[in-house]
Amino acid sequence: MTEITESIRTTVEETELPRRLKDRVLDTIEERDDVTETHAEEIALAAESQYLETRVDPLDPVGTVSAQSIGEPGTQMTMNTFHYAGVAEMDVTQGLPRLIELVDARKTPDTPVMNVFLEEEYATERERAHEVVWKIEATKILALGDISTNVADMVVRVDLNEDTLQERWPLVDDTNEIAAEIADTIQDSLGVDVRQNGTAIEFGPNEPSYRDLLQLVEQLRDIVFKGIEDVTRVVIRREEMDDGNEEFVLYTEGSAFKKALNIEGVDASRTTCNNIHEVHKTLGVEAARETIIDETMTTLEEQGLGDVNIRHLMLVSDIMTNDGTIQSIGRHGISGSKDSVLARAAFEVTVNHLLDAAIYGEEDDLDGVIENVIVGKPVKLGTGDVDLRMGSTSSD
Repeated sequence: MTEITESIRTTVEETELPRRLKDRVLDTIEERDDVTETHAEEIALAAESQYLETRVDPLDPVGTVSAQSIGEPGTQMTMNTFHYAGVAEMDVTQGLPRLIELVDARKTPDTPVMNVFLEEEYATERERAHEVVWKIEATKILALGDISTNVADMVVRVDLNEDTLQERWPLVDDTNEIAAEIADTIQDSLGVDVRQNGTAIEFGPNEPSYRDLLQLVEQLRDIVFKGIEDVTRVVIRREEMDDGNEEFVLYTEGSAFKKALNIEGVDASRTTCNNIHEVHKTLGVEAARETIIDETMTTLEEQGLGDVNIRHLMLVSDIMTNDGTIQSIGRHGISGSKDSVLARAAFEVTVNHLLDAAIYGEEDDLDGVIENVIVGKPVKLGTGDVDLRMGSTSSD
């Protein structure tokens, strides 16, 4: 390994590279054998030259280029939904519908999902992993036993299945304890008197009524006894990680990101959610920005369009989140809040924008691409923003 001398460090620090790239150059020099100070200077200057060449030129229309670079491949995307992450039991919206969801900043995706990673023994032992599964997946009372109605006595009876109770509560020896908790939940949720006998639970309407009896049965179907109400199903898979080790990973149908992160055994640093608003609410706007980039890139890659430069997606994500909230790209978001009247009118509801602008006496400075194209003026970008004048020189 090469020793980083003060001279080498000074050479790297004097370049115009950002801090992150300077650290990478120093790490690269240190990892290599027998790098002289001359070599180190050549490496630093080569990295600086490549960095400067890849920077955006002044007056470059980055917004228009990004829009074209994402929009053109977007026309080749399918409208289908595909199996998610190789899990045959689950489907998730992909392709063009998913891309539209993201740029529209929909409050709830059509198919909200979470990828839940686990900690330590929960990730390697199937029994411990299943403990987390039962804490996340919504367990309705219907799934724990059979329901029957006795119209003559006006009674609803729930016969809990002991095998199911032992499977979902492996650490509890006495199933009667669980039955008692279920009985309390029913009583609190329905507001009726409940009688428990072992794993059998009975209850009925406060006043004899066939209609009320049927309503109790319907209400019973919606009671969630354990888990997160919004997560309808969890699929558990054993997968190989980047470090070569195998871990159990949970895939959920439905999402409740904040609640999932608070469950014991869940690795909050790796768990992800495809609902950008839940991520924003739980982890903040920077995490939401990263989620928009990752979800958009993943959607394009699954369609075979992974050659779209990620910087275009980063620009879109920056625009959507730069005020600390998540704005959609549409007339109710970014496009509808532009300063230019003509740019707003060119997007949607043209007449309304022009009428409002006339009523309030708005002016358009014609600074952007869209408004200059509309009025037939050269766009103030690239060579269009440069004025050349011929001057004369006087000689003695």
